[in-house]
Amino acid sequence: MPFEIIRNDIARVRADAIVNSANPKPVCGSGTDTAIYLAAGEKDLLEARQQIGEIARGDAAATPAFALPAKIIIHTVEPIWQGGMQGELEVLASCYRKSLAIAEENGCESIAFPLISTGNYGFPKDAALRIALREISAFLENHEMLVKLVVFDRKAYELSQGLADDVRQYIDERYVESARETEYAMGRREQEYARREQEYARWEEYQKDASAYRPAPGDAAMPPNAPFEAPQAHYSNAAPPPPAAKKKPSFFSLGWTTKKEKKEELPVLEVGETFQERLFALIDERKLTDAEVYKRANLDRKLFSKIRCNPAYKPGKRTAVALAIALKLNLDQTVDLLGRAEMALSPSSKFDLIVEYCIEHEIYDIFEINALLFAYDQPLLGL
Repeated sequence: MPFEIIRNDIARVRADAIVNSANPKPVCGSGTDTAIYLAAGEKDLLEARQQIGEIARGDAAATPAFALPAKIIIHTVEPIWQGGMQGELEVLASCYRKSLAIAEENGCESIAFPLISTGNYGFPKDAALRIALREISAFLENHEMLVKLVVFDRKAYELSQGLADDVRQYIDERYVESARETEYAMGRREQEYARREQEYARWEEYQKDASAYRPAPGDAAMPPNAPFEAPQAHYSNAAPPPPAAKKKPSFFSLGWTTKKEKKEELPVLEVGETFQERLFALIDERKLTDAEVYKRANLDRKLFSKIRCNPAYKPGKRTAVALAIALKLNLDQTVDLLGRAEMALSPSSKFDLIVEYCIEHEIYDIFEINALLFAYDQPLLGL
């Protein structure tokens, strides 16, 4: 099952396991801890928590979920940031690992995490996000579970400043380039329309003037390239000759055939590989297993099985791009694969530009890409 990032109050999220950033002592703390106690039923949860006793930092333990829409609540105690030199990174990683292990032991098919340790304990948000993505990604390589990272508001979620600036600049540059090309193309089209209107107006004027004059009998034929302002002596008001009889269209000219007229046979068109055929050819070339691909693409196993069993399958764009990322295709290969599903990357789409940036910079970690997409309010890959 895949990984997703959502914006919500974790106490309102539906999952088999809800992770609580707990106080080491069996008391109701602040922040996420308070919200979960209130939603689950403070009295019942506090009694269950007291039975566990104190929890060490980086460790985790489970209680019933009571009134929450979940099976269990996993209480994990986060590290306090002290500059990064006191083992805080490993303690935070342990919070994720032990919580995931408890969820698996309890037969959970889904789990929801807050972005642990980024509140009152002051852990840098970009570092906390990297650790969360790394540990969740490592777990999902060998396990099937839906993992949700729940972000309450924008202040609780940050990308590294360098990456955020690079992506922002890339998007801005491509937007300007796209706008310039669009404006230039519109200018050329407007000029072409104006030119054609002028030609049509001259042609109408010529037809109007020429209909009043015809060559007089016995006059020499007008030279083919004579100017329209020819001498008046060459013209008279003689009746124009009858129009030439129009040739009756044949069945052949209308696109039909008769026994006497045989329509030419159309050339045989060679149809290329479908999206599904090309996808699995690429998988075979890279000697990857199905499990490796759908996990890298953040796709559900059932959906991937559906793709394999249907040669005419046409994916949604997020699915197609996720598979290109999973196969680590370059930009040309990605465009080719999308084209087989009748899709393209657009320079006027932030989603497409972020995907293009990641491919050009060889960022193929689906979780990292989804973090970027989430930061720009774009739909996530896979799912």
